[in-house]
Amino acid sequence: MEHYLKVRYREEIVPRLMQDFGLANQMEVPRLRKIVVNVGAGEAMDDAKAMDAAVADLSAITGQHPIITRAKKSIANFKLREGRSIGAKVTLRGERMWSFFDRLVNVALPRTRDFRGLSPNSFDGRGNYTLGMREQLVFPEIEYDKVDKLRGFEVTVVTSAPNDEQGRGLLTLLGMPFRRTETNV
Repeated sequence: MEHYLKVRYREEIVPRLMQDFGLANQMEVPRLRKIVVNVGAGEAMDDAKAMDAAVADLSAITGQHPIITRAKKSIANFKLREGRSIGAKVTLRGERMWSFFDRLVNVALPRTRDFRGLSPNSFDGRGNYTLGMREQLVFPEIEYDKVDKLRGFEVTVVTSAPNDEQGRGLLTLLGMPFRRTETNV
């Protein structure tokens, strides 16, 4: 069964984006390619259980087992050795991507403390958007009593948009709550 957001994208958002940006072909319309969720666990160098906890949290949030990211080179100032585990990441595609995006926009972001909308300026120039979350507790899958430490993580939404304007249009129509600034009122 297809996710309702994917159906809405195909039936409502694609025609609207074609009209807004003057696109002739449906294949030109920007779409979500993947969502990458990344958590850095620098404290895992001192505490091996920290990495296990980060992996468990990421698995609960995304519904997919993360891969461990390792240091590419040694940096003495950070007491970092090449090959040490320093984080974990998950790449979501297909139904899991749509489901995660839905939970992020409709459940997690509204539960964020003092939330006034996302910055509309966090695009990378190629239509991809990255946002940082301060804690994993905003997701209902995380049990408050079992959290050993608050961990921030990063969510990158990768689109097929050629520029930030089209990427912002796509994410806005999908329900991403961007903050209104003086320049885009």
